[in-house]
Amino acid sequence: MIAGWVLYDGECAICTRWVARFYHPLRRRGFRLAPLQTPGIAERFGLKEEGLLNEMRLVTRDGHILGGADALAEIARALWWTWPVWLAYQLPGAKPVLRAAYRWLARNRYCLGGACRIGMDGKHTGTDHRVTSSFFEIP
Repeated sequence: MIAGWVLYDGECAICTRWVARFYHPLRRRGFRLAPLQTPGIAERFGLKEEGLLNEMRLVTRDGHILGGADALAEIARALWWTWPVWLAYQLPGAKPVLRAAYRWLARNRYCLGGACRIGMDGKHTGTDHRVTSSFFEIP
C-alpha cells in the first residue's frame, strides 16, 4: 500500500542527496518518490505550476498535500529513528521557526556549498545533480 508520494526538486543537490540517503527506508514504509520536474507530476497531484519548485511536497495516502517543513515533519513521523524530529516539531513555537528555516534553505539551496547556480537574472541555470531513474518512480 502506498503511504504517500515524496516530491522533491530533482535539480537540487541537497534534495537529491537526501533522497539517495532516505530512499530505501521510505520505500520500505510505502512511500514513493519523484522529482517535481517529472512530466505530468503537477497535473497528477493537482499542483500549480507557479511556485512548484518553492518547496518539496508530501502527498498523503488520502490526498492531502503538505509542503516544506510540514512535509518533512510528517515524513519524520514515519521513521522510528527520526520520530523525535516530528515530536520536536509539535512543541509550542517550533513550527513557525522551523518553517522559516525551511523557507530560507529552500530559497538558498542552489547557492549553498559555495557554488551558486542562480544567474544574475535570478533564474536557476541548471546543475548536473539530477537523480537517476533508479531513485524515483513515475506515477
